[in-house]
Amino acid sequence: MSDRRYWLLKSEPDVFSFDDLWAAPKRTTGWDGVRNHQARNFMRDDMRVGDGVLFYHSGAEPPGVAGLAEVVRTAYPDATALDPRHDHFDPKSKAEAPTWLQVDVRAVERFPRLLSLPELRAMPELAGMELLRRGSRLSVQPVRPAEWGAVCAAGRRAAG
Repeated sequence: MSDRRYWLLKSEPDVFSFDDLWAAPKRTTGWDGVRNHQARNFMRDDMRVGDGVLFYHSGAEPPGVAGLAEVVRTAYPDATALDPRHDHFDPKSKAEAPTWLQVDVRAVERFPRLLSLPELRAMPELAGMELLRRGSRLSVQPVRPAEWGAVCAAGRRAAG
């Protein structure tokens, strides 16, 4: 049994898209700006190097999974929380005891096209997926191995 875990990370494509990640140096970026304690705790306590990531475009029409990434650096302080000029500044966060963390992710595979939320909802094997639960809004969510496999297979078939 593998210790690899799987995650879904949400980003609004007009803020940071999968194409932006793909174009980044070494296809890698820090996943900063997470300002929810539960999402931060997932990154801090559970994410490991090598974990798989579904890169999800939220706030898009339609929203959906654009591609795959992997965690390449475990949680470390999110410097945007300390920068008063940054949108993600948090005056309560302190350098000596940072409230907010980030991980680094690297793009691995671009899907032929966006695998849309309606398509995900239509897949019976995803019926229990956190993303599809009513009221689920976390930007960092765990994904079960079977869900990962189903989304990867559907995403790779998404051409056409």
